[in-house]
Parts: sequence; structure tokens; C-alpha cells
Amino acid sequence: MNKKIGYIFFGFFIFLLFIPLTVHAESSVVIPGFDFKVGTSDQPQDVMTSLQILLLLTVLSLAPAILILMTSFTRIVIVLSFVRNALATQQMPPNQVIIGLALFLTLFVMGPTFTEVNQKALQPYMNGKITQQQAFNEAAKPFKQFMIKQTREKDILLFLNYAKMDKPKNVDQMPLSVLVPAFAISELKTAFQMGFMIFIPFLIIDMVVSSILMAMGMMMLPPVMISLPFKILLFILVDGWYLVVKSLLESFH
Repeated sequence: MNKKIGYIFFGFFIFLLFIPLTVHAESSVVIPGFDFKVGTSDQPQDVMTSLQILLLLTVLSLAPAILILMTSFTRIVIVLSFVRNALATQQMPPNQVIIGLALFLTLFVMGPTFTEVNQKALQPYMNGKITQQQAFNEAAKPFKQFMIKQTREKDILLFLNYAKMDKPKNVDQMPLSVLVPAFAISELKTAFQMGFMIFIPFLIIDMVVSSILMAMGMMMLPPVMISLPFKILLFILVDGWYLVVKSLLESFH
């Protein structure tokens, strides 16, 4: 109790010491102010600027869903997570590293798609050459081309049949409400297939170590503790991160 009272008085004493410094600094430190005004305008440029800001805020709010469900991010982050689980290294590499690596690999894989969207949709819209609806349609085409290459026909037919829609004649007629969920479940299946192949060599190491420990009568010793160094050694010898990233890049045909 006496220590708590002492800490309180010490904190109050430090506060009193900083009061003169704060008062003295008020004359030299300038705090910026913000003034937001909402009004009307008859100028088309002002209206266009307001619409662009609203559109930007809308895109930013939907950015996580767009990133996860319409790009290569889902497959990449799941496969990298499988690698960590197969190694049984707990939180190594950390989640921040896995998410960051998956994000930059996604930007690398989706680079041509983003460039096409910028050239055919974003820049013409910002220059006032096309309308917002035309920009949306032009931006959707590159994403449709990318997703249709990675999506299984069976998954597309699943949603088309459920919605009782006829099979589109070309990719441009494929609605996003059908293509996006079909692409998502296709990516999940592909990622789990790659994850299963990654697990096999490490599973063999666990089985061998467990058999040896049982033969030696060391049943109380956790096999994971013994197999972990061998897993890491194997992963280093075969240059595992290079092989995983190479397989991921080659899987996007």
C-alpha cells in the first residue's frame, strides 16, 4: 500500500515538473487546425471531385474482400500457412511475415492485371473519357480473364445451375456474382492440394522418428521435439522457400 502511495506522489511530482515546460512551449508550438465545410457547387469539376472521393472510399472499404476473393492472395497465404504447420515451428515465421510475403507475391502475380485495369479503366475515367459504369465494366474484364483461367468448370456450373442461368457464350458475359465464389472455392481446393503435397515429406519424418522412439522405449519423449530439427534441416537442404514460391508462381497459368 505504501508503495502505491509513493508511486502516486512520484507521478504527481513529475506532472508538476512538466507544467512549466508545457506553458513555455505554447508560445512556440503551433497546432494545426482542420476546417471541413459541406456546401453546394455549380461547377462540374467540384462535383466530379466529390464523386471521385466517394468512389475511392467505397473501393477502400471493399479492398480486403477484393484482395482475398478476386486475386491470387487466397492460394498463396494458405500454402504458406501449410508450410509453417508442416514444419511445426509454431509462430515461425510470424503471421506478419506470411501476410507480407503473400501480399507482395500477390502484387507480383497480379501485376499485368492491375496494369491493364489502370490503362483501360482508371486512367480514362480520371481523364473524363469514360463514365463510372464504363470504367467498372472495363476494370472487371481483366479480373474475369484472370479468374476464369484458375477456376474449374465444375465450380462455375455449380453456381450457374443454382441461379438457373444459361452458360455464357464468353467471359465478358460471365457475371461476377457467379465467377467470384466459383473462383474462391477453386482456389481453396488448389491450395489444399498443394498443402497436402507439402505435408507428405514432413509426415514421413514424423513417422520415422516416432517408430525409432517407440523401438527404443522412449515413449514419454515427444516425437515433435526430435523431428523438428530434421524437418528444418531437410527444408534448408532442398531450399524449401524457393521451391514453394516457384510452385506457387508456376501454378498460376
